[in-house]
Amino acid sequence: MALKNRGMTPDSLSQMLSDFLDGSRAAVVVEDGAVVFDLAESKYSISGEYNKCLLHLWSSERNVVRRVLDAEVKATTLRLRVQRMGQKQPTRLDFCRDRDQRSPAARRSARVAYEAHLRRALERNFPNWTVVRLATSIDLQHSFGPAYLRGLVRQGQRALAVLGVNEQETQATVDGALTTGILWLDACRLAQAERRVVEGLVMVVPKGTAALTQQRMVHLHPTAAKWQLYEFDERADDMAAVEIGDHGNLTTRLVHAIDEGMAHDRFAASIARIRGILPQCEVAALSPALISFRRYGLEFAQARIAHDPRNFQSGEEIVFGVGAEERVLDARNEADFADLVRLAAAIRHKDGPKNHALWRMHPERWLESSVVANIEALDGRLRPEWVYSQVPAFSAADRAMIDILAMTRESRLAVIELKANEDIHLPLQGVDYWSRVAWHQSRGEFARFGYFSGGEISAQAPLLLLVAPALHVHPATDTILRYLSPKIEWELLGIDERWRGGVRVVFRKRASDLRSQVASRRSA
Repeated sequence: MALKNRGMTPDSLSQMLSDFLDGSRAAVVVEDGAVVFDLAESKYSISGEYNKCLLHLWSSERNVVRRVLDAEVKATTLRLRVQRMGQKQPTRLDFCRDRDQRSPAARRSARVAYEAHLRRALERNFPNWTVVRLATSIDLQHSFGPAYLRGLVRQGQRALAVLGVNEQETQATVDGALTTGILWLDACRLAQAERRVVEGLVMVVPKGTAALTQQRMVHLHPTAAKWQLYEFDERADDMAAVEIGDHGNLTTRLVHAIDEGMAHDRFAASIARIRGILPQCEVAALSPALISFRRYGLEFAQARIAHDPRNFQSGEEIVFGVGAEERVLDARNEADFADLVRLAAAIRHKDGPKNHALWRMHPERWLESSVVANIEALDGRLRPEWVYSQVPAFSAADRAMIDILAMTRESRLAVIELKANEDIHLPLQGVDYWSRVAWHQSRGEFARFGYFSGGEISAQAPLLLLVAPALHVHPATDTILRYLSPKIEWELLGIDERWRGGVRVVFRKRASDLRSQVASRRSA
């Protein structure tokens, strides 16, 4: 049933958006049928001028202002009737909790059509092989969902596992395909063990989307399986091979390390003002002109250098809000700001009310703040004086943030990937960041860009630490880790579930341990 709210006011819209987005981790804004903002990387503010309710949305790519006339909630969508500046005819702006806006029937239809397309393409590209089966059925035991088409092609006693994803699935689904592909390969090997040898995996992704999968496949074990990657143009019915070999063509760039002392000096007045309300707040420099104020990883305010377009002068301002909403601090809302800070302090602690939205928000940022505060509790080899959190390592496709970059006492770089909840993609996401760090390290860029100043970085390849609460490590994690390249020295750390009260490692698995298990299994 739709809930409507006509005659919008700034307060009513703010409350409506806050309630709608509560707990949503993947909300997007859709206009004219296209996703225009990802609220994980964007901000919005609401204001009222001349009896009008104005919604301002912005990101690094675009900036829009819309007058909101009314709103209604329909299932997973908050639908706004808005008016563009200078236009009389209203249009529609949707806040969507789910990135994939297709109906279940449309998804099924696309997947059925894709099965027929891919079957024909496989028969052409593997002319001496037989396509045994293709399926999209749900298999919760093996973590297989309907978005991925799974199959097998065989030739006598030889076989190849096949996994494809159609062009109508979301980019996140395409990016997650290799994880499922590895699990499908492993499941096929177990199922076919007494009949034939499943030699490798054939990955098929939509045309123009292979970059991330290609980068990840470079770092899989080269002798554990034959790895093949194809891009499939469904409209042209053409399947083209993508070369996987590591030619050193990773596209990534590092940003300069921030001089935190200088940033803190620049914003000394803002820091003093906010710490006057919450002395224990965390202060993180995001750039020379921007600092963040947090309570156990929950950002509630920023101080930044703002430019006044009326006189071209720059000045310091504080903005506040939790999540995507943002308001400029002024005399009219100072009491609201103080209330928000005190509420965050009252809720955001280990014994806080677990059902409160502020307690549940951004658990990985909370875990990150706990690890950064006591890095040696995670691993005694790590040096506490050199710990960088949320290090930007951009590529052409994303603005990735490495959770934590640290250094061991032997001067070896350590990449730390954190998950507060169960996540099947933990190993390959860790590989993404490890490969970027290794790339920049090989070019001497960390020292040149101001990281680990005064220290000497070892030439040894980085260490990869994968960290998650012990009972929230996905059951498939070990399987995926077995297929990683032996060049990646990884460790899986399970921490105590009560990590909000302090990080304590309860188990540790190393790459060498898993390789020993595999060797024992083969000899048996």
